[in-house]
Amino acid sequence: MQKMWTATELEYAFLFTLKKVNSISLEGFKAFFNNMPLDPYIKNNYRSRRLSRFTVSGNKLIKLPHGVFFQSKEYNRLAGDIKREFAELDDALIELDIFKNLVLAFSDSCKLHPEAEIGVHQIRISCSPENFGNPAPEGIHQDGTDFIGIFSVDRENIQGGETHLYTPKKEKPVFSKILNPGELLLVNDHEFFHYANPIKPQTEAQGNWDVFVLTSPSLLSE
Repeated sequence: MQKMWTATELEYAFLFTLKKVNSISLEGFKAFFNNMPLDPYIKNNYRSRRLSRFTVSGNKLIKLPHGVFFQSKEYNRLAGDIKREFAELDDALIELDIFKNLVLAFSDSCKLHPEAEIGVHQIRISCSPENFGNPAPEGIHQDGTDFIGIFSVDRENIQGGETHLYTPKKEKPVFSKILNPGELLLVNDHEFFHYANPIKPQTEAQGNWDVFVLTSPSLLSE
Protein backbone atom coordinates (compact mmCIF):
# COMPACT_ATOMS: atom_id res chain seq x y z
CA MET A 1 0.00 0.00 0.00
CA GLN A 2 1.30 3.43 -0.90
CA LYS A 3 1.83 5.85 1.96
CA MET A 4 0.57 9.43 1.80
CA TRP A 5 2.76 11.55 4.03
CA THR A 6 1.13 13.76 6.66
CA ALA A 7 1.60 17.53 6.70
CA THR A 8 4.00 17.20 9.64
CA GLU A 9 6.19 14.72 7.80
CA LEU A 10 6.33 16.95 4.73
CA GLU A 11 7.54 20.04 6.57
CA TYR A 12 11.18 18.96 6.54
CA ALA A 13 11.28 18.52 2.77
CA PHE A 14 10.35 21.65 0.81
CA LEU A 15 7.51 23.71 -0.58
CA PHE A 16 8.97 24.06 -4.05
CA THR A 17 12.46 24.28 -5.47
CA LEU A 18 14.12 24.56 -8.88
CA LYS A 19 17.39 22.84 -9.66
CA LYS A 20 19.63 22.05 -12.59
CA VAL A 21 20.49 18.34 -12.81
CA ASN A 22 24.05 18.52 -14.06
CA SER A 23 24.55 14.74 -14.08
CA ILE A 24 22.17 14.31 -17.01
CA SER A 25 23.11 14.64 -20.67
CA LEU A 26 19.83 15.48 -22.38
CA GLU A 27 20.85 14.16 -25.80
CA GLY A 28 20.47 10.61 -24.52
CA PHE A 29 16.76 11.16 -23.85
CA LYS A 30 15.69 12.83 -27.07
CA ALA A 31 15.33 9.81 -29.39
CA PHE A 32 12.93 8.16 -26.94
CA PHE A 33 10.38 10.93 -27.40
CA ASN A 34 9.90 10.16 -31.10
CA ASN A 35 7.01 7.89 -32.17
CA MET A 36 5.43 7.79 -28.74
CA PRO A 37 1.80 6.58 -28.48
CA LEU A 38 -0.87 9.26 -28.38
CA ASP A 39 -2.74 9.92 -25.16
CA PRO A 40 -6.25 8.60 -25.95
CA TYR A 41 -7.89 10.41 -23.04
CA ILE A 42 -7.68 13.95 -24.45
CA LYS A 43 -8.92 15.46 -27.70
CA ASN A 44 -6.98 16.79 -30.70
CA ASN A 45 -4.05 14.33 -30.57
CA TYR A 46 -1.44 16.79 -29.34
CA ARG A 47 -0.18 14.83 -26.33
CA SER A 48 1.85 11.59 -26.40
CA ARG A 49 2.51 9.68 -23.21
CA ARG A 50 4.13 6.69 -21.55
CA LEU A 51 4.05 5.79 -17.86
CA SER A 52 5.90 3.39 -15.56
CA ARG A 53 6.36 3.13 -11.81
CA PHE A 54 9.41 2.38 -9.70
CA THR A 55 10.84 2.13 -6.24
CA VAL A 56 14.40 2.98 -5.27
CA SER A 57 16.64 0.50 -3.46
CA GLY A 58 19.97 2.04 -2.57
CA ASN A 59 21.40 3.21 -5.89
CA LYS A 60 19.14 1.00 -8.02
CA LEU A 61 15.72 1.34 -9.60
CA ILE A 62 13.18 -1.44 -9.28
CA LYS A 63 10.51 -1.39 -11.98
CA LEU A 64 7.09 -2.38 -10.68
CA PRO A 65 4.36 -4.27 -12.58
CA HIS A 66 2.12 -2.45 -15.03
CA GLY A 67 -0.51 -0.38 -13.26
CA VAL A 68 -3.64 1.65 -13.93
CA PHE A 69 -3.46 5.42 -13.43
CA PHE A 70 -6.35 6.88 -11.47
CA GLN A 71 -7.28 10.36 -10.24
CA SER A 72 -10.63 11.41 -8.84
CA LYS A 73 -12.74 14.19 -10.34
CA GLU A 74 -11.65 16.29 -7.40
CA TYR A 75 -8.19 16.52 -8.95
CA ASN A 76 -8.84 16.06 -12.66
CA ARG A 77 -12.13 17.42 -13.96
CA LEU A 78 -11.49 16.11 -17.49
CA ALA A 79 -10.20 12.58 -16.90
CA GLY A 80 -11.03 12.03 -13.26
CA ASP A 81 -12.75 8.83 -12.12
CA ILE A 82 -11.40 7.07 -15.23
CA LYS A 83 -8.95 4.19 -15.06
CA ARG A 84 -6.31 5.25 -17.56
CA GLU A 85 -3.75 2.90 -19.07
CA PHE A 86 -0.61 4.00 -20.87
CA ALA A 87 2.22 2.14 -22.54
CA GLU A 88 5.25 1.46 -20.37
CA LEU A 89 8.48 3.38 -20.78
CA ASP A 90 10.91 1.85 -23.27
CA ASP A 91 13.18 -0.72 -21.60
CA ALA A 92 16.21 0.82 -23.28
CA LEU A 93 15.34 4.19 -21.75
CA ILE A 94 14.99 2.71 -18.26
CA GLU A 95 18.44 1.11 -18.55
CA LEU A 96 20.16 4.46 -19.16
CA ASP A 97 22.26 5.90 -16.33
CA ILE A 98 20.81 9.33 -17.05
CA PHE A 99 17.31 8.00 -16.41
CA LYS A 100 18.40 6.46 -13.12
CA ASN A 101 20.08 9.76 -12.19
CA LEU A 102 16.84 11.63 -12.84
CA VAL A 103 14.72 9.35 -10.66
CA LEU A 104 17.35 9.34 -7.91
CA ALA A 105 17.55 13.14 -8.01
CA PHE A 106 13.79 13.27 -7.48
CA SER A 107 13.84 10.65 -4.72
CA ASP A 108 16.79 12.22 -2.89
CA SER A 109 15.42 15.76 -3.12
CA CYS A 110 12.04 14.67 -1.76
CA LYS A 111 13.67 12.51 0.93
CA LEU A 112 11.36 9.67 -0.05
CA HIS A 113 10.84 6.60 2.07
CA PRO A 114 12.70 3.61 0.54
CA GLU A 115 9.40 1.85 -0.23
CA ALA A 116 7.76 4.89 -1.81
CA GLU A 117 6.40 4.38 -5.31
CA ILE A 118 7.46 6.82 -7.99
CA GLY A 119 5.44 7.30 -11.16
CA VAL A 120 7.38 8.53 -14.21
CA HIS A 121 5.29 10.07 -16.98
CA GLN A 122 7.10 10.58 -20.29
CA ILE A 123 5.16 13.29 -22.15
CA ARG A 124 5.47 15.10 -25.46
CA ILE A 125 3.20 18.10 -26.11
CA SER A 126 3.07 18.95 -29.82
CA CYS A 127 1.77 22.03 -31.56
CA SER A 128 1.28 23.37 -35.08
CA PRO A 129 -0.04 26.63 -36.51
CA GLU A 130 -3.49 24.98 -36.67
CA ASN A 131 -3.40 23.19 -33.31
CA PHE A 132 -1.79 24.68 -30.21
CA GLY A 133 -0.66 22.29 -27.48
CA ASN A 134 -2.14 22.51 -23.99
CA PRO A 135 0.07 20.92 -21.30
CA ALA A 136 -2.66 21.24 -18.65
CA PRO A 137 -6.12 20.93 -20.25
CA GLU A 138 -7.62 20.43 -16.76
CA GLY A 139 -6.60 23.98 -15.81
CA ILE A 140 -4.96 25.05 -12.55
CA HIS A 141 -4.86 21.88 -10.47
CA GLN A 142 -3.25 19.56 -7.98
CA ASP A 143 -2.45 15.96 -8.83
CA GLY A 144 -3.53 14.34 -5.57
CA THR A 145 -0.06 13.05 -4.67
CA ASP A 146 2.66 14.19 -2.23
CA PHE A 147 5.49 15.35 -4.46
CA ILE A 148 5.77 16.32 -8.13
CA GLY A 149 8.88 16.76 -10.26
CA ILE A 150 8.72 18.39 -13.69
CA PHE A 151 11.89 17.87 -15.72
CA SER A 152 12.22 19.69 -19.04
CA VAL A 153 14.07 17.66 -21.67
CA ASP A 154 13.66 19.69 -24.86
CA ARG A 155 11.84 22.71 -26.28
CA GLU A 156 11.85 22.46 -30.08
CA ASN A 157 10.41 25.34 -32.15
CA ILE A 158 7.98 26.49 -29.46
CA GLN A 159 7.01 29.55 -27.49
CA GLY A 160 4.93 29.61 -24.34
CA GLY A 161 4.62 26.74 -21.89
CA GLU A 162 5.43 28.86 -18.85
CA THR A 163 4.93 26.91 -15.62
CA HIS A 164 3.06 28.55 -12.73
CA LEU A 165 2.56 27.63 -9.08
CA TYR A 166 -0.33 28.95 -7.01
CA THR A 167 -1.33 28.78 -3.36
CA PRO A 168 -5.02 28.06 -2.70
CA LYS A 169 -5.66 31.54 -1.31
CA LYS A 170 -3.92 33.64 -3.98
CA GLU A 171 -5.02 34.43 -7.50
CA LYS A 172 -1.60 35.45 -8.82
CA PRO A 173 1.07 32.76 -9.19
CA VAL A 174 3.83 32.66 -6.59
CA PHE A 175 6.21 31.17 -9.19
CA SER A 176 6.27 31.62 -12.97
CA LYS A 177 9.01 30.39 -15.28
CA ILE A 178 9.64 28.69 -18.59
CA LEU A 179 11.52 25.54 -17.60
CA ASN A 180 14.67 25.33 -19.67
CA PRO A 181 16.00 21.92 -20.74
CA GLY A 182 17.81 20.32 -17.82
CA GLU A 183 15.80 22.11 -15.13
CA LEU A 184 13.84 20.14 -12.54
CA LEU A 185 11.00 21.83 -10.67
CA LEU A 186 10.05 20.05 -7.44
CA VAL A 187 6.68 20.83 -5.89
CA ASN A 188 4.90 19.86 -2.67
CA ASP A 189 1.51 18.95 -4.12
CA HIS A 190 -0.25 19.48 -0.78
CA GLU A 191 0.75 23.14 -0.73
CA PHE A 192 0.52 24.30 -4.36
CA PHE A 193 -1.63 24.16 -7.43
CA HIS A 194 0.21 24.12 -10.77
CA TYR A 195 -0.43 24.97 -14.41
CA ALA A 196 1.49 25.44 -17.67
CA ASN A 197 0.45 27.79 -20.47
CA PRO A 198 -0.34 26.42 -23.95
CA ILE A 199 2.49 26.28 -26.48
CA LYS A 200 2.55 27.40 -30.08
CA PRO A 201 5.22 27.06 -32.79
CA GLN A 202 7.72 29.81 -33.51
CA THR A 203 7.68 28.97 -37.24
CA GLU A 204 5.23 27.22 -39.56
CA ALA A 205 6.70 23.83 -38.64
CA GLN A 206 5.58 21.55 -35.81
CA GLY A 207 6.86 22.28 -32.31
CA ASN A 208 7.40 19.90 -29.39
CA TRP A 209 7.88 20.19 -25.65
CA ASP A 210 9.32 17.03 -24.08
CA VAL A 211 9.14 16.48 -20.32
CA PHE A 212 9.26 13.86 -17.62
CA VAL A 213 6.77 14.31 -14.80
CA LEU A 214 7.55 12.33 -11.66
CA THR A 215 5.14 11.83 -8.78
CA SER A 216 5.24 10.08 -5.44
CA PRO A 217 3.04 8.26 -4.61
CA SER A 218 2.68 7.05 -8.18
CA LEU A 219 -1.19 7.10 -8.24
CA LEU A 220 -1.05 3.72 -9.99
CA SER A 221 -2.61 0.49 -8.82
CA GLU A 222 -2.52 -3.04 -10.19
